[in-house]
Amino acid sequence: MHLTQIRLIVDDFAGTAEFYRTVVGLEPQVADPAPPYIAFKPALGSSLCLHERGDLDAMLGELLRPGRGDTAMVSLRVDDLTGYLDDITARGAEIAAGPVVFGDRIRCAYLRDPEGNLVEIQQWLTARSGEPVPPAS
Repeated sequence: MHLTQIRLIVDDFAGTAEFYRTVVGLEPQVADPAPPYIAFKPALGSSLCLHERGDLDAMLGELLRPGRGDTAMVSLRVDDLTGYLDDITARGAEIAAGPVVFGDRIRCAYLRDPEGNLVEIQQWLTARSGEPVPPAS
């Protein structure tokens, strides 16, 4: 498994992106961050990403807690989403939503940990670079 990112669920996408770029000093993955999603990729470690609340709310509906309930999401990447979901449901996990596909790049499912935190399990279908998808483990 590969911890791909910590994702903040934000209402003020532009202001939060500007904060992480200019105040914290993280470089965004693309030159002009635009909603609904941006990744800041430091030289070492996992990414810090922003996802606009309205976009996730439209996709996940009732799964997202209203108001300021959900503000972060842990994203984990696996090589075989279907197989992994089968494994974790056999161990007692309850899948809250998905699988859903974002564009043609990522297939995801969602669950909550015992504290109620939102967890996204990803399977990369294609790499952004066009290169083969590297293994998650």
